Amino acid sequence: MEHGAKPAQTQSVIDEIERLGFTAHPIYGEHLTVVAVVGKHPGALREHFDLMEGVARVELIDQPYKLVARADRDYSSFHVRDVQIGGGELTVIAGPCSVENEEQILACAHGAKAAGAKMLRGGAFKPRTSPYSFMGLGQRGLELLSLAREETGLPIVSEVMDARQVEAMVGHVDMLQIGARNMQNFTLLFEVGKAGLPVVLKRGLSATIDDFLNAAEYIASEGNDRILLCERGIRTFETATRNTLDINAVPVLRRLTHLPIAVDPSHAVGERELVEPISWASAAVGADALMIEIHPNPAVAMSDGAQSLDFASFQKLMDGVAKVPRYHYGPSRLISE
Repeated sequence: MEHGAKPAQTQSVIDEIERLGFTAHPIYGEHLTVVAVVGKHPGALREHFDLMEGVARVELIDQPYKLVARADRDYSSFHVRDVQIGGGELTVIAGPCSVENEEQILACAHGAKAAGAKMLRGGAFKPRTSPYSFMGLGQRGLELLSLAREETGLPIVSEVMDARQVEAMVGHVDMLQIGARNMQNFTLLFEVGKAGLPVVLKRGLSATIDDFLNAAEYIASEGNDRILLCERGIRTFETATRNTLDINAVPVLRRLTHLPIAVDPSHAVGERELVEPISWASAAVGADALMIEIHPNPAVAMSDGAQSLDFASFQKLMDGVAKVPRYHYGPSRLISE
């Protein structure tokens, strides 16, 4: 739409799109409103829409992911309760891999908040490589996460593993997480899109950038574009670390999508000694958010203890990452601050 287009003009375009049998997805940016048109062969009506009042131009998007594509859109941001994701500030999401008990999750919540984290992560339902490993507390874990939010005010993000869990989780968490193993669980993506909560979508172990963005498109197609993409390392020939962080993904995704981007250094490297330098690198390249695993006593953690930071180490990370010069991404090109 044109700069300064009236709301009534935008609504007229939306109404006309729907009258013609297409689906309209308006995206309201700080400076620009874009109305995405989804359906079979909408390009055939390009001239028709070009003539409508308030329309600046009509562009065809070649990528299969229409709603999350960058095109000419402003970089998007959204709020999880009172916490902003995107928009230039670095948001840190911290917490344990798994909720183990009340004492542990409350300690993590207070430790995360004291160090400056803005959101609390914690798994109630855990996908594990072995069926004999601890898989979380389930419903009790969700209740403990709610208790931690009540005590600290930190919004909660937790992983949903199955479409049948979505309804139960909506009442307890503020942001749903799709883990790497479920990135192409399309039934789950559709259900999460319908749930109405913001979503962290983690990149699959062997997923290309196109695979990643097409997975996000499933969520957006249900009317939910409050999606935080999370690079958490991919599987390569290298065995020195748990995974290989694809740091290239941050600037590449910046070029291709308007969605905010997070990095999960903990899962990328799998060793607590490497989490801090990878966090610095992620901040420097311009990530919008970091997801960090912490634990009161990582040596006895029931899952992912090797990559979890104790509270003193997490405070050190937070103090350091705040001083890292960050790359700033302008409207159409990369700009160094």
